[in-house]
Amino acid sequence: MTAVTPKATTSAEENLLREMFDAAVMAAQPSVTLPKYLSKYLPEPPVGRTVVIGAGKASAAMAQAFEQSWLGPTEKLSGLVVTRYDYAVPCRHIEIVEASHPVPDAAGEIAARRILEVVADLTADDLVICLISGGGSSLLSLPADGLTLSDKQAINKALLKSGANIKEMNCVRKHLSLIKGGLLARACAPARQVSLMISDVPDDDLDVIASGPTVADPTTFQDALDIIEKYGITEPQSVISHLCDGAVETPKPSDDIFSNTESHLIATPQYSLEAAATVAKKAGYNVMILGDSIQGEASDVAMVHAGIVKQILRHSQPVDKPCVVLSGGETTVTVKGSGRGGRNAEFALALCVALNGRDNVYALAADTDGIDGSEDNAGVIVRPNALADAERLDLNARRFLADNDGYTFFKAIDALVMTGPTLTNVNDFRAILIS
Repeated sequence: MTAVTPKATTSAEENLLREMFDAAVMAAQPSVTLPKYLSKYLPEPPVGRTVVIGAGKASAAMAQAFEQSWLGPTEKLSGLVVTRYDYAVPCRHIEIVEASHPVPDAAGEIAARRILEVVADLTADDLVICLISGGGSSLLSLPADGLTLSDKQAINKALLKSGANIKEMNCVRKHLSLIKGGLLARACAPARQVSLMISDVPDDDLDVIASGPTVADPTTFQDALDIIEKYGITEPQSVISHLCDGAVETPKPSDDIFSNTESHLIATPQYSLEAAATVAKKAGYNVMILGDSIQGEASDVAMVHAGIVKQILRHSQPVDKPCVVLSGGETTVTVKGSGRGGRNAEFALALCVALNGRDNVYALAADTDGIDGSEDNAGVIVRPNALADAERLDLNARRFLADNDGYTFFKAIDALVMTGPTLTNVNDFRAILIS
């Protein structure tokens, strides 16, 4: 007899987890966050032009929100932003183009060159609005002299599999680019520049978001080379040679080009965690936010979360039941298997194994951009009976974990979280509910 995939009945706990995730995503929507910042941070419309540029998964939605809120003359408003495929939204004055993420493609390279052309002839009478969000590192890909797009693609793939964290990855990317690491700010000078940014990185480091195209870069070529060596990456040789040469450094904090620039965060992981916490509290749950900047191997982070859950179940510490444990940040996965699944599926599968079917424990792990890694799901739901459902299908959770195949595991037990593009990105969202 052929095994049938269990069809889950949605519980009140699962519904609450989805409500929390939806609240977290909504708290980071440009249509919600951007308008209040325009009146607070933007100067009066300039004598010259207002040029809007940007990159990231949220950049198109940010451009649309900007147009809808901008009170300056529209005849002097223009621009170009690049976003991920399927993340475009209609704008009247700002051109939206799409490119590939997480591995760059030719469309992103063309868009980056065009953005540099857009800002090439600006004057001190002009104003540049830079709309920056996570994903911009891949979407705004312009190889440094002597490198090719295929070089950038190869190093991106190697870094994604290596287990390098986002700060390390973007340090390398800055030093292989003609536009990242403050070089876009240099191209915009002498115009006044205001960057509005949505953070998807631990600690909300401005120079790490989208590899900091409009902010000073505190890292060096040697830092980038050290990262490559740390993870044993030896190809492509053109990239190694470029980093060893280190001929032209990125602009540093003391550079005069930043004297007429400013940057503001309009959405962060913490804002989203607080929005989710409000939903949980209204439902009668105690809430503990572990942190918005948690990093490390996804499976290791899951073990720590599982340990906290066990302490709550046994000793009602550090928070009493019923409760919700929230966390954000960006984990990594050192890919050793050949399976499918992003870091949230990896975290959730490791959590399942560690908890081994504890009663009354549910969890949701998902990426706020709607895409976990390169799959079509935002994340997954963990139910108390997840392992039992899998065993009825003759699925061994430990084997799937060893093969980095969380997507296939959770799809088989009908536990994928599907949202489609959310048009924003404040990194990973994790919620563990103990009823």
